[in-house]
Amino acid sequence: MVRGRSPLPPSRQIVTLAGGVGAAKFIRGLVRRIAPHRVTVVVNTGDDETFYGLHVSPDLDTVTYTLANLVNRRQGWGRVDESFTTLGELARFYGKPWFALGDRDFATHLYRTDRLRMGARLSEVTNEIARALGVKSQVLPMSDDPLRTFVKIRGSRALPFQEYFVRGRARGAVERIELRGARRARALPAVLHALRTAAATILAPSNPFVSLGPILALAGVRETLAPSRRRVAAISPIVGGRTIKGPADRMLRGLGMAVSPLSVARLYRDIVGVFVVDEIDRRYAGLIEKLEMEAVVTDTIMTTPSKAARLAEVVLRALEV
Repeated sequence: MVRGRSPLPPSRQIVTLAGGVGAAKFIRGLVRRIAPHRVTVVVNTGDDETFYGLHVSPDLDTVTYTLANLVNRRQGWGRVDESFTTLGELARFYGKPWFALGDRDFATHLYRTDRLRMGARLSEVTNEIARALGVKSQVLPMSDDPLRTFVKIRGSRALPFQEYFVRGRARGAVERIELRGARRARALPAVLHALRTAAATILAPSNPFVSLGPILALAGVRETLAPSRRRVAAISPIVGGRTIKGPADRMLRGLGMAVSPLSVARLYRDIVGVFVVDEIDRRYAGLIEKLEMEAVVTDTIMTTPSKAARLAEVVLRALEV
């Protein structure tokens, strides 16, 4: 165990930095171990995109639907018991769609877009949607300012993330990740406040480049986390040389890094004090400890909500909260 932490009141918030599906699974387990109102989730918005004139926030929606117990658990995103009549009708005018938006999902995007056009901030609208769906945790977009993630693959122009990942199915060798607008975008003040006052912060098992990378690129975020890194944990998204879901393994390889938990740990060495790896990657524990991190080895595969809860319990115990 890493020592030097003093006990904190149980009322303090647990902050989780999150991308999409993997993070949502972890959060589903976390709220089984601590009261949902004690959980603050800071969510990536670098993947936001416009479809049919509507502002779509895939990661925000996945996290919100999960906390509302409305997510399609089989696929990890979208609404449960969804239908796609509207999307089918839109195909008459726009051609075959490549991004799936369900009928219930459309209601969320219509409301978000309408409120933004009225001058509301994304953080305001996110809170309104979460409250309307019965979410008890606080869900915060990382910023009210636009920041877009682009992926440059060999032989192609840089593509917006959704075009690379969904339309292009993450094919091609990744050469570069671009976070356009990162220098101008400001972290939400509520995000920096949450990080400063948190009992602990957890980096969910998300892609370090395109899910957590945009959050950490915002001015003030890493600077706020670094002094309290002993109360910051990260869960490796790499298990046994690959990702359970998503293109993080291909991105590591394309960017010249080994596909291993150690490579991810190195990306976080200035802000993380506890790094969690799967049992299959136990051999990396000693190398991670040399980065002045506590290495925690456990089962990180969240195939059921109860397994996600057990993982959350391990992480909370390592952080002594």
